[in-house]
Amino acid sequence: MNPNPVTQTIRIILATLFLFWLLFFSQKGHSEEFAVPNHGSPYLDLGNLDVDQILHLPTGRGVTLNQMIDSISASRVIYIGETHDNIEAHKVQLQIIQLLSEKYEVAIGLEMFRRSAQKELDLWNQGQLSNTDFKNLFHTNWGEGFGLYQAIFNFAKSHNLQLIGLKPTREVENHFRAGDPAPGNTLYPEIDDTDPYHRAFALSAFGGHRGTAKALEKPYRMLLLWEETMAQTVAEFLRDPINTDKKLVVLVGGFHIQYGFGIPKRAYRRMPHNYSIIQPSITKIPENLKDREMTVEKVSIPLYASDYAWKVEYRVPGHNKVKLGVRLAQEKEGVRIKFVAEKSNAQNAGMKSGDLLLSMDGTTLAGVDDVLEILGEKNFDDRSTFQLRRKNKILKVEVVFKQPKK
Repeated sequence: MNPNPVTQTIRIILATLFLFWLLFFSQKGHSEEFAVPNHGSPYLDLGNLDVDQILHLPTGRGVTLNQMIDSISASRVIYIGETHDNIEAHKVQLQIIQLLSEKYEVAIGLEMFRRSAQKELDLWNQGQLSNTDFKNLFHTNWGEGFGLYQAIFNFAKSHNLQLIGLKPTREVENHFRAGDPAPGNTLYPEIDDTDPYHRAFALSAFGGHRGTAKALEKPYRMLLLWEETMAQTVAEFLRDPINTDKKLVVLVGGFHIQYGFGIPKRAYRRMPHNYSIIQPSITKIPENLKDREMTVEKVSIPLYASDYAWKVEYRVPGHNKVKLGVRLAQEKEGVRIKFVAEKSNAQNAGMKSGDLLLSMDGTTLAGVDDVLEILGEKNFDDRSTFQLRRKNKILKVEVVFKQPKK
């Protein structure tokens, strides 16, 4: 089952807003309205950083990756933000997890999975859930984009790092959305809606202009439910004696941890602890991704944006729109080609309607999403090798991804 459309919409808005905030105050010519200038970076405009430079925001000092790792090692919880579709943000997350796991026991908290998925996550960690079932679990809990996290999941499994689902269950969301009371006050987490900066920042994300605050109260309440539930899950991890010597790395949309008043503050309210916030920061959108920008009302936030900003580029899978040129259907045996477009890359390689795709670049194809995710990593003039079945014959076909002629 795919995520609720309203949930998907809110998530997209938050991700887009986070990208907007990363960009807006790195551009020249805008008036400064933040009490802490430069988008929460008082000493240095993030737009002046080089790609892969890491800045400690409270001091304005550039640090090396190893220096940052040494510093955040004092924290029980390390929050690493992301713009969900940015390949480079996920590379940052993986590097930090790899370095921390060399010295400490590490668990990974994930916005992409619900608390109700924990049993299956534990089975996968123990090698008792197939990769196909794990992938389906991701699609059920989050939707598309498995390939963006695959390297992180592979590292976690190979190093026996526990994955923890952070978000509320659909049952809880549906009750909350309908305004149902919590039975025995046990269904919902404790919710604090008194932070004025959090409210102003969030309402600006939902288009919070004058006269619309009442209409935006419902999506704001849902945002509070998400963040309080994720914070409650973090606090439960910290309280569990079995985790005393473990660090929790939380991977979550940057909006939920920026300025600290989302998940970090709410987890700290439940159980005071040391934590660090790291934001992979984008300050320039490539021309072919300009349509992802949005107009947002400015608000003044007198807080540091994070502890560390790590300058990254913005790269989205499939932004070059590499196409195979087929219509696909998922079948029990594999992925069936239902139609091959004229003069397409598939036709040029010799693919035919009715062919059953078995693997792509050595990866067994369990569904159409597998093909789309691998395509998303391709650029024009790249190649892929397919193994397919045509009637009773197994064939190997190489496809060259040429740019369509205009």
